[in-house]
Amino acid sequence: MEKKAVYSMTEGSPTRLLLKFTLPMLIGNLFQQLYNMVDSIVVGRFVGANALASVGATGSLNFLFFAMSFGIAAGVGVVVSQYFGAGKMDMVEKSIINGMYLLAVVSAVMGLIGIISARWILVVLDTPEIILDDAVVYMRVSCAGILAIAAYNGVASVLRALGDSKTPLYFMVVACFINIGLDLLFVITFQWSVFGVAFATVIAQLVAAAGAFCYALYKIPYFRIQKEHRRVRTDIISRCFTLGLPIALQNSLIAFSCIFLQKVVNGFGENVVAANTALGRIEQLVQQPYSSLGAAITTYTGQNIGAGKIDRVKQGYRVGFWCAVIFSLLMLIPAQFFGDEVIHIFVEDPEVIAIGAKGLSITSFFYFFLGMIYVARSVLNGAGDALYAMINGLMEVIGRVGFAVPLTKLPFIGMWGIFFTTGLTWALTGIVSMHRYYKGKWQFKGID
Repeated sequence: MEKKAVYSMTEGSPTRLLLKFTLPMLIGNLFQQLYNMVDSIVVGRFVGANALASVGATGSLNFLFFAMSFGIAAGVGVVVSQYFGAGKMDMVEKSIINGMYLLAVVSAVMGLIGIISARWILVVLDTPEIILDDAVVYMRVSCAGILAIAAYNGVASVLRALGDSKTPLYFMVVACFINIGLDLLFVITFQWSVFGVAFATVIAQLVAAAGAFCYALYKIPYFRIQKEHRRVRTDIISRCFTLGLPIALQNSLIAFSCIFLQKVVNGFGENVVAANTALGRIEQLVQQPYSSLGAAITTYTGQNIGAGKIDRVKQGYRVGFWCAVIFSLLMLIPAQFFGDEVIHIFVEDPEVIAIGAKGLSITSFFYFFLGMIYVARSVLNGAGDALYAMINGLMEVIGRVGFAVPLTKLPFIGMWGIFFTTGLTWALTGIVSMHRYYKGKWQFKGID
């Protein structure tokens, strides 16, 4: 084993280990969000608010079709981290190759379904006619690139499971600059509009995937799969699927709830759609510290569950709790006092800016609950509590479906109910997540 390429999180200070793991993850995720934001900025400023709205109208749908791949990749990562923590190195190798078999098949199927059904789904969701054609193009190109996105996330998930959060960062940074350059080339020079930004993202993800895989093949012995370990192992595929499917369904349910909310948003017209798109990009950025910390906690939990060190898992949860508190308070200030300036980054239309800024002031009060969703969920996922993932997804559905229509129908709330729905859904899901953690059933999960 090349000691510099993999890292155990079963010994040492939980705070130091989690922060050391989180920082590269955070930088990488910020770069990934940066090129998502650049897509929106380039489209919003160089094509127009309607083009920005068309990109935003597909966001939840794309997430729905990517959800299965993301979930399977996460499941593979959990399996690998648990075997690595338990010192079962032959099973690490077998889990990597069988997990990749599963991920490739699932991604190809979901991408094909997304391409075929794009227009029909967008019509069903009442996507405004003026943005429909561009939305179809963006969704189809994005789904065509799902294999590239899945490949990067699969390799990155395994690297993180082995304690390496830095390497995925390097390739994400490279991909970010490629994406930005191609965005400007395709949209401003070639005038490819929405197609251009989607195509640029696919190319950038393909580069990131190829780079991460080549590095892993060269540096990590477990990726140089021995011939006897390459055969299909239905028991390993089943375990990856068993842990990954609930996470995938959780993501699918979250996506479904967002799609339902998007349908409500569409009913208020293209200006509200554009404002919600800009706000969504900001919220994605705000979520990155939580998401990065969550990825660290998942790996940390998986390795320590594998090693039978429950007390260390609890220490990791406490570190995550206080990180969520501090960051939530820090983000509240710009959200409350500089909303107009933040939304103006994406679009110049005064009405869109005003709507987005007020929406930001509403949702930012609920950031702590958003953070705790990631912290508690990551402990539970890392421990192999598959049932919780489904509960998490159901809470998101109950929140967005249950709050959206009643709140937006109230005359004194109206369209602002969209943003209250987002915040209240975070609160509901965060509280349920913390309750599940404190019940303690996750302590009895793990590998045999």
